[in-house]
Amino acid sequence: MKKVMRGVMLAVMLASLPLMSSVPGHAATASPAQQQEELLLKKKKAAAEAKKAAEAKKAAEAKKAAEARKAAAAKKAAAAKKAAEAKKAAEAKKAAEAKKAAEARKIQARKQSDGTCRGFFGCLLGSKPRASVLRASTGGAARDVATGEDITWDKASKYAPGSLVVSTPERVLYLVTGPGEARRYRVGVGREGFQWSGTSTIVSKSEWPTWRPPPEMIKREAAKGHILPAVMEGGPENPLGARALYIGGRIYRIHGTNAPGSIGGAVSSGCIRMMNTDVIELYERVKIGAKVYVYQ
Repeated sequence: MKKVMRGVMLAVMLASLPLMSSVPGHAATASPAQQQEELLLKKKKAAAEAKKAAEAKKAAEAKKAAEARKAAAAKKAAAAKKAAEAKKAAEAKKAAEAKKAAEARKIQARKQSDGTCRGFFGCLLGSKPRASVLRASTGGAARDVATGEDITWDKASKYAPGSLVVSTPERVLYLVTGPGEARRYRVGVGREGFQWSGTSTIVSKSEWPTWRPPPEMIKREAAKGHILPAVMEGGPENPLGARALYIGGRIYRIHGTNAPGSIGGAVSSGCIRMMNTDVIELYERVKIGAKVYVYQ
């Protein structure tokens, strides 16, 4: 009996050997070849992941660079468009001013030729002035013409380039252009009792300026039976003409005129008048802050 039991137990033990080899903790140790293969697989997996990450980073940088180029191109296009629009607006403004000036000259020429515009107030009202109204001198040119000419002027060396010198007796304005050199324009000056002299500066400039007669002028002309407007917008009929350069510390200006026949005369209330063609040129050449010298 004992022998039979020993045989059974031996058989059971032999049968259980394969099962024990599959239990955790009882697995056979991997061979060096298997370990090397597993390590190689891990390295390949890590390399693949690193390559994928590098490609993703490169793609992100390329996308960012493309977006930056696109933004720069859009900014450049917007700047070019803005510059083109500004240039177009400037050209349109210049063309409008040229047209307006041409119309003003045409109106002046027509009025001068048919006798409907006589002097300062005649052109202002667009009709023949009343007998009691001040008449500006109609001596000199009857139409708007350029009078500016470059000359050699010894006295120019006394002034800084860009300065304006008005000689009331000569009825001329000098724009100093350099040592011993100037550009000379014919002007209209203040009539007797309204002439002045002194030194000042140009404090501001205006294109087709609005005219606001000072109260004393309104009162003075009203006493003569002539009613001046409180305000008159800029335009061909405005007595200040196409441009005005304002002299600081005074009510006076250097300005254009709607009565070109008055240039060369002593006709104003103290302002210096120029042909519209001349004052447009002077406006472009004179800077704010320029010195003004007026001599009687």
